[in-house]
Amino acid sequence: MRFTLRRALAVGAMLTVVGVVTPAVAAYSQDDPRSCNDLLSADAPSYVMCQWLAKPEEALDVAKFWAANDNANLKEAVPSEGHFLDCSAAGADCPYLEGDGTVGDENSPAPEGAEDGGTPECEPGQQCAVDGNGEGGDGTVSRPETGTSASSGQRAATQAFTTATQDVTAAAQTPAGQAITTAKATGVRVWIDTELADDWKAGAATFAAAVKRIGALAARPEVAGIRFTSQLGYNATFTTDAEVAAFVTAASDALRQAAPGKRLGVHTVVPELACGAEEACKTEMRKRYPLVVPEKVESLLSADRIDQISLDTGLLYGGYTTWKIDAAKAQRNQWIQVRARSWDVLAQIAAEETGLVGQVTPEQVASRASTPVMDGAAQQVNLWTRVQNAQGAVNRLTAWEELKKLTPIKRRLAAVYNPTAPEVDVATDLKKIAEAVSQVYLTTA
Repeated sequence: MRFTLRRALAVGAMLTVVGVVTPAVAAYSQDDPRSCNDLLSADAPSYVMCQWLAKPEEALDVAKFWAANDNANLKEAVPSEGHFLDCSAAGADCPYLEGDGTVGDENSPAPEGAEDGGTPECEPGQQCAVDGNGEGGDGTVSRPETGTSASSGQRAATQAFTTATQDVTAAAQTPAGQAITTAKATGVRVWIDTELADDWKAGAATFAAAVKRIGALAARPEVAGIRFTSQLGYNATFTTDAEVAAFVTAASDALRQAAPGKRLGVHTVVPELACGAEEACKTEMRKRYPLVVPEKVESLLSADRIDQISLDTGLLYGGYTTWKIDAAKAQRNQWIQVRARSWDVLAQIAAEETGLVGQVTPEQVASRASTPVMDGAAQQVNLWTRVQNAQGAVNRLTAWEELKKLTPIKRRLAAVYNPTAPEVDVATDLKKIAEAVSQVYLTTA
């Protein structure tokens, strides 16, 4: 597509942005040829000033420069390598922004007197005046010294997570990368199933390394998504709601940079859902598992940080006998609650089924693999192919022939498979898996 002069003019016009400055730099702006104060409304506060970064006639020259000689300059231009600050490096000084009215918070109140057009007032030792680029006159960001420092998780959020081509190439040669290639060859859609919670808690450097590793694997076109944590809020990894929210935010932001366009998912358990109308059951489950009550899980979905949530069914088999709720009723209660809450509007809902390993009946296979989908509460069911108990005994999924009979919902079935613990070998296992399901979650360290 030719880069027409009209498009070039449009690019040039974008350069005619308006800068806003404070009185500290306004003293000389009255006679400034770049002043655009005449564009401000009559009721603009007195401390707001306007400057052209590129005047209209200059923008035209910019457009002519790029359009000259059949866009020769534009064709020869290359992207800037960019400059990134590694907040985990020793001695690095990163801006610390938080939402309590400190510098950088979009909800910060206006300076005292600003409502009346007065001059902003600064605390002693703080520099308030900034130029139109949001920086001090010497090109450095001005911010108050608050005496606080960002935690490792908060600092990681300011770091740029990029994935280089050579990293993707190298990742494809690792055992995990080769498993992805093998899985794709069978025709299934591939997800990476990993755990980033411990890496995040270990600090910015460890977290960045884990994101880089997963990002390099997931950046390949063969990968549809990344499930970046399991048992979120249910296990002992996190102890507060703030920790859970901060981790999900950091992981989501980092992975969307490292592997843009990939869907992101989490796995968890919401025990209260299976209680149905039993108030005593709900009260007990809220006390035992305070981080995964329905309202808190819903808040994570509403934040648009994740695209898929997998709800485990493990507790449904025996966890509610105190209230005379059997497995069938617990499962029915859970999916009625999910459907009633319309969580499918906020994210894709998957049922995580661990109970089909070992010896199961055809009726159990049909019920557990299809009920969540047939009830209209879940869009897919994730079947574990291998479960290891606390004593180290391993049970594997054996009901492959029964699963093949569920052709009408094959596209909604997925298998969770660990390529480091194959039953036969990775190629043979994945070929068998592909005959029964359409997606595979490859467990990756």
